[in-house]
Amino acid sequence: MHQRNVKLDGYKRVDGLWEIEAHIVDTKDQDYPLSSGLRKAGEAVHDMWVRVTIDDKFNILDAATCIDAAPYMGYCDSIPPDYSRIIGLNLFHGFLRAVKDMFGSTRGCAHLSELLMFLPTAALQTFASEVVDNHDSEHKPYHVDRCHALVSHSETVRRYYPRWYRDQTHG
Repeated sequence: MHQRNVKLDGYKRVDGLWEIEAHIVDTKDQDYPLSSGLRKAGEAVHDMWVRVTIDDKFNILDAATCIDAAPYMGYCDSIPPDYSRIIGLNLFHGFLRAVKDMFGSTRGCAHLSELLMFLPTAALQTFASEVVDNHDSEHKPYHVDRCHALVSHSETVRRYYPRWYRDQTHG
């Protein structure tokens, strides 16, 4: 009855900056009557975009949002300029909390805000294409201690990143 497609793409620009683009499309497999008018089967109920430009420290240097389809065009599509307020935030230092504070409840669009929640992991995966994940450098690999499988005292880290393994059985 309902289909939601979310797509995220990461790009490295020729100027050394990065772009992360998020797109959401909601459709119905049957005609969908709304107060604002009928949506035909397969026609987008929501079609929304978010694009951020970031540096290599995950700081947001530019942001753009766009609403191509929404249930209440003329109203829903008035909010995208507000999302430029994320410029200056860092995707890994308080970003998710800041988005909730800025755009939670009626202060933003639920769908655009949801897309923002995907940006940190999409950026991390985009950067991962540039980093050898088992390079034995003086810096801890970016993904160690970012999920349960890669907590520094896990078997995974002991096996694949022994330099960064921290045995917790000996205090």
